[in-house]
Amino acid sequence: MSTLIQQRLSAFNTVSFKQAIVGIKRGIERETLRVCPDGKLALTPHNAALGSALTHSLITTDFSESLLEFITPATDDIDTTIAQLTDIHHFVSKQIGIEQFWPASMPCFIKDQNTIPLAQYGSSNVGRMKTLYRKGLHNRYGRMMQAISGVHFNFSFSQQFWQQYQELLGDNGDLQDFISAQYLGLIRNYKRYVWLMVYLFGASPAMCKSFLADRKTKYDFQLLGKGSLYLPYATSLRMSDLGYTSSAQSSLNISYNNLPDYVVGLQDAISKPSEQYSKIGVKFNNQYQQLNTHVLQIENEFYSTIRPKRTAETGERPTCALSKRGVEYVEVRALDVNPFSKIGINAEQMHFLDTFLLFCLLEDSPEMSIAEQDIADANLRKVVTDGRRLNLELQDGEQPRLMQDWAEQLFADMMPVAKYLDSAYNKQKYQSVLTEFYKALLNPALTYSGQILDKLLPQQLDNGEFMLQLSAEYKQQILQQPYRVYSEQMFVAEAVKSHEKQKLIEQQDEISFSEYLKQYYEEIPECDE
Repeated sequence: MSTLIQQRLSAFNTVSFKQAIVGIKRGIERETLRVCPDGKLALTPHNAALGSALTHSLITTDFSESLLEFITPATDDIDTTIAQLTDIHHFVSKQIGIEQFWPASMPCFIKDQNTIPLAQYGSSNVGRMKTLYRKGLHNRYGRMMQAISGVHFNFSFSQQFWQQYQELLGDNGDLQDFISAQYLGLIRNYKRYVWLMVYLFGASPAMCKSFLADRKTKYDFQLLGKGSLYLPYATSLRMSDLGYTSSAQSSLNISYNNLPDYVVGLQDAISKPSEQYSKIGVKFNNQYQQLNTHVLQIENEFYSTIRPKRTAETGERPTCALSKRGVEYVEVRALDVNPFSKIGINAEQMHFLDTFLLFCLLEDSPEMSIAEQDIADANLRKVVTDGRRLNLELQDGEQPRLMQDWAEQLFADMMPVAKYLDSAYNKQKYQSVLTEFYKALLNPALTYSGQILDKLLPQQLDNGEFMLQLSAEYKQQILQQPYRVYSEQMFVAEAVKSHEKQKLIEQQDEISFSEYLKQYYEEIPECDE
């Protein structure tokens, strides 16, 4: 066990620290495609009864009209978050008629990617910008890649915890600067060890052949059923080079060593011209094609397995929010949709993530060089495509190391963290969850990806057929489950309010769209160490 973690957990063993640690807040963003009962993509517009996708606080769309996104507010109770997410699923299920939620990260059968409809957000400048950003993604990466779904886990410690932790570490500086630095330390360790999370929770070892269409791939896929492809040892095709990746982004070398470097790195990418994207142009035949011709159109285009975040004000750029007010929470982005949960994630995963992220905070986290980031990325890529392979080797610094041995050590280091969380929350959940997931380390068939292939391979069952069965079952289960936190009346009222809010935004626009874009990019983040 890590001596540093042992020392810090010992210091945490007070009533006040335990009261502070149970103030951890979590929120979920779950993406899911709407599909028809035959498993094909639903091409209907976003249902007006669900409210405005621009302004609704809980229900919106991601890249496409067909790609829903459900958002839970930050709360300090896992069961409440699960109940909120379930209630959202229940309400939306009732509104979309015969359509269902696709329960996997990799998309359903899509014959032609150009039929995937871009998400629409109305006629306001901010709404037009959101749709144009998606048009830019289409022109840069294609629409099929954007149909991939994921789950984002938002996580933060309480202000009370940070005050006590700063005092414990003997830091006399500004509290928010301390918080930002500590979150970035957590992020660096997360990037070092995220391969373990993807090993356990990666749930996309197979996909529909239509995803590739006629594109060539470097992967040696095997055929499954009538129209599925899979890799025998893969954990998460979503996280592979098939997913949301960009050759233009590979050379960005964004640093997580301190907040100024991170902000400057992102800002440089947004202002750095791209030869590749310049060929598309901003306009063609007087029609906008993308927001700009730079490496990134906006910050959100930067694909990362985790992000430091700060709630932005209306029209405020994320990097400006970070530079002005510091890091508020982290957004974990390496989670596949869990097909074994009707809402895409379960409470056990959230307990594991609590333990994992607290471990990442408490463990020593030296600065990461570009070379070390490259090693961490290479480790992740290996686990993505070969995570369940026997005797898989990763790179630990300059030395090769068996993934199994490294994972054993991480579980050993996390167990005291889980024990502490059980003590703070006065329950036995964290240790039992860690013990349960440890079994998947001993037996790769117990990982989510292993369980999926165990369902498919013996019967030569198509991945899409299996997911469609789950989709239909989950729809029935969700509809039968009563509301626990929200109510039908609340959702109806929120939908009406969101439509009114969108109209107000549209009425208040006083400048042209081109002027709006110009003003949006004019504010440059200032972040001094």
